[in-house]
Parts: sequence; structure tokens; C-alpha cells
Amino acid sequence: MADLTLVIGTKNYSSWSLRPWIALKVAGIPFKEVVIRLRQPDTQAQILNHSPAGKVPILKEGDLTIWDSLAILEYLSDRFPGANLWPTDLRARGVARAVSAEMHSGFGPLRQQLPMDIRSRFPLRADEAAQVDIDRIQRIWKDCRGRFGAGGKFLFGPFTAADAMFAPVVTRMRTYGVSLDPVSETYCKAVLGLPAMREWEAAAEAENDVIVP
Repeated sequence: MADLTLVIGTKNYSSWSLRPWIALKVAGIPFKEVVIRLRQPDTQAQILNHSPAGKVPILKEGDLTIWDSLAILEYLSDRFPGANLWPTDLRARGVARAVSAEMHSGFGPLRQQLPMDIRSRFPLRADEAAQVDIDRIQRIWKDCRGRFGAGGKFLFGPFTAADAMFAPVVTRMRTYGVSLDPVSETYCKAVLGLPAMREWEAAAEAENDVIVP
């Protein structure tokens, strides 16, 4: 049996941490979690106790340490092939990895202007660059749902690592009241309706930390 520990940041704010956490939960893979409060005087020191990269999330299994959200998802896919964290169809899997990598490395204006804050509700404050990101994300969701999503409620039918990568963006759309096309709106409702997402959000609501953007 796997002995996994996931080191994550404050749940209200740590978008990167949500990704492997929700993937593990939906896949039913047992793990222990360690939550490190962000932007505290000892935050960096605590993270460095787990990984020299100095960032969360961090997955630990025995003496093995994997950092970076996408790398963790890839490791989990290899470690637990029966979980089907990537689509089983080759073409769908290629697209799922492509959109996940795009989410991982892109969308800087959206990240900066619409940071994840699950407990709050704000008016939309997106400049032209952030709106370009919002529009691109909706095109991704519509394309994946249209081409590959017939077998379920998510981007590629069943929940996959691609949905885990976009889960933090789903919360941002709600926090900032982003107007979405019908396909994207339905997709966001499906992600927010996951028991795992509701569990994460309940924990975020119970946190007391407030980080001012």
C-alpha cells in the first residue's frame, strides 16, 4: 500500500496545491496531508524542510520527493495506472496533456489579476490581457467537451488530470463573477459539485488567514 504525503499551502489561496489534492481525492488514492500556512515568517523554512525547490505542492513517498503540480500528476498516473488520471484514448490523452501544459505555463495575466480566493467574491477586474486568457480558457473547455467529453461531465468525459489542472480556474470564475458561455458554465458547475471540491472549499472556509493581493 502506498504511503503518500502531500504537502500543500493554505487551501483558500494555494491554487497549485489544489491540483494534485483533488486528483488524489477523486481517484480514491489514500494520502496524508501537511498544510503550511502561506506568507508567514516561517513559511519558506517550513517548505524547505520538505523540498529544496521551496514551493508547494510536494508529494512524498518514502525517501522520494516529487515537486511541481504537473510532475506530481504525471507521477501519480504512472504509480496508479488503474486510476486513469489521463484519458485512455491516445488522441484524447495527447490533447489533455497539451491543455494541461498550457494551463501550467501560461495565463499569467489571469493569475495576477484574478488570484484564487475561495472565500471571497469580487467584481471582475480584468484588463484586456486577462480577458484574452478568460476567452482562451473557455475555448479550451468548449473544444475538449465537444470533441472528447461525451462520456461524462468533464473535459474528457470522466474526471482526469486535465480537470485537476483547471480546477483552480473554475473557482476563480466564480470568485470574480466571470460571465461564461453555457458549456463553460455547465462544466464549472460539474467541477464545483465534486465531493472533493466541496471538501476542499469547506476547509478553506474554516481557515483564518487573510492574504491581501
